[in-house]
Amino acid sequence: MPANLAWLDDPEVFRINQLPAHSDHYYYHDADEMATATSRYQYSLNGAWDGAQYRRPPYTIHDEITPGIFSDAPDNTVGSYVKKFTLPTSFDHQRVSIQFQGVQTAFYVWLNGHFIGYAEDSFTPSEFDLTDTLVAGENYLAVQVYRYSTAAYIEDQDMFRFSGIFRDVNLLAKPAIHIDDLDLKPTVNADLTTGELHVKTRLSGPDLSDGQLKLAVFDQAGTLITTQTQVTQRKMAFQPITVSQPTLWSPEQPNLYTVQLTVLNAAGETLEIVPYQFGFRRITITSDHVIEVNNQRLIINGVNRHEWNAHTGRVITTADMQADIATMQANHINADRTCHYPDQIPWYYLCDQAGIYLMAETNLESHGSWQIDAEQPTFNVPGDNPHWLAAVVDRARSNYQTFKNHASIIFWSLGNESYAGADIVAMQAYFKRHDALRLVHYEGVFHVPALKEKISDVESRMYEQPAAIEAYLKNDPPKPFLDCEYMHDMGNSLGGMAAYRDLIDRYPQYQGGFIWDFIDQALLINDPVTGQAMLRYGGDFDDRTTDYEFSGNGLLFADRTPKPALQEVNYYYGQSH
Repeated sequence: MPANLAWLDDPEVFRINQLPAHSDHYYYHDADEMATATSRYQYSLNGAWDGAQYRRPPYTIHDEITPGIFSDAPDNTVGSYVKKFTLPTSFDHQRVSIQFQGVQTAFYVWLNGHFIGYAEDSFTPSEFDLTDTLVAGENYLAVQVYRYSTAAYIEDQDMFRFSGIFRDVNLLAKPAIHIDDLDLKPTVNADLTTGELHVKTRLSGPDLSDGQLKLAVFDQAGTLITTQTQVTQRKMAFQPITVSQPTLWSPEQPNLYTVQLTVLNAAGETLEIVPYQFGFRRITITSDHVIEVNNQRLIINGVNRHEWNAHTGRVITTADMQADIATMQANHINADRTCHYPDQIPWYYLCDQAGIYLMAETNLESHGSWQIDAEQPTFNVPGDNPHWLAAVVDRARSNYQTFKNHASIIFWSLGNESYAGADIVAMQAYFKRHDALRLVHYEGVFHVPALKEKISDVESRMYEQPAAIEAYLKNDPPKPFLDCEYMHDMGNSLGGMAAYRDLIDRYPQYQGGFIWDFIDQALLINDPVTGQAMLRYGGDFDDRTTDYEFSGNGLLFADRTPKPALQEVNYYYGQSH
């Protein structure tokens, strides 16, 4: 199949030759590699690439094209990337895939002149099989990234609009028997005295009949609890594992158990080891509509957090993530809404370990369309439009399948500010089919009350006044209430937190909320006039159209220096910590 620029114009085309989304587990050849978190099965392509940028799509990658809104757009800039690589010897005789963890907005991939695939969804991993197109010696990888496609309609978040490859790119070798997917479902009974772990896997390989898969479960102290062994098959389910008096996961004590899966070949040799930490915790909504975690009322002292670095924009480091965790813990912040897309994979592991609740948001925001005229179906994206249905359900699927094993996730979020309709109902249905242990959140259904029974387990609003929240809570509320965005820390703001915090003491169904937002989006540059470093916001680069300093509404400046408003957050969040 040749590449086709017309895919940029078609909302029903968003994946070509992409491997199915799967759990974000790491895998190693042996125990020594696992101990050092270095794997011979992973080869990084990070670093310098050759490349060029064009002002509009070129017409050289296929024979014919029908011009369209994006494929023929005069301002659809194109980044062309080239990387030459030679595989390490540890990849010999293995199946090999390539994983792009973040590319904005749409991209095409070729290897050694062969078209490999196409993908949209900027903030979830895209993986393609390279096995049949690799050659001995030097290989030639080419990627073209388009700034705009139909995906732009549903990636309309309030943020700096960049394009290109901005997260890790890795080559992944897969041994003869490989764990493609790991599905962990830990449950806790009503009185919290017994835990039960359900483990499923999906394997791949040319011959699975002679292998074995060993399961071992360890407690937080590293003590072995149990083991099981089965002959390998394509899909596998282990016998449920019962744990008496489980040590529960919570923000106060983020206790994590460990599953370790070991793949053996017919000779008993280890091919692969997969470790994964998980937590026992119980998430429920009581009969009087209060969210509880481990039978205790949930109080969210939350923030919305964009990924940001003042020097590198959306490219952030592990040190940035660790600094953000430390700031949250120092200021009684116990929850993060990943606004408004999935974050880098390490963030979810760090939140598991630190005890940060996560609202894991799907990469969906379309407020630039429906806010024009919400009642006009042609403007309401995705709405009830069948052309957008597969794309948005796919984004829900990718979010769930990638991050489903993380203890920190207590809410799946269907996205942000995208109105409501049949397509979002289908997203909710996907999460409910696959996960009965967590809650689903969506604020936009507030605008379409007729769909409230089909969308969202919570009443969620943005910037609602305390008096209006109280009026809802006084009137026999059918759902718990949370502020998915409130306070809007822009300029000299964040006053009035006391009015929201008072609701916590008076109404059990009020569960708190997520401040907008955690960190400013601005770039640190050297000012040519003064010669001094300064933070520049939207509009400071002669960029039009722009919302100017509207991206400067964090509790931290873009260089992670705390603003005075953080003191207010520390005080009031500390009262209900």
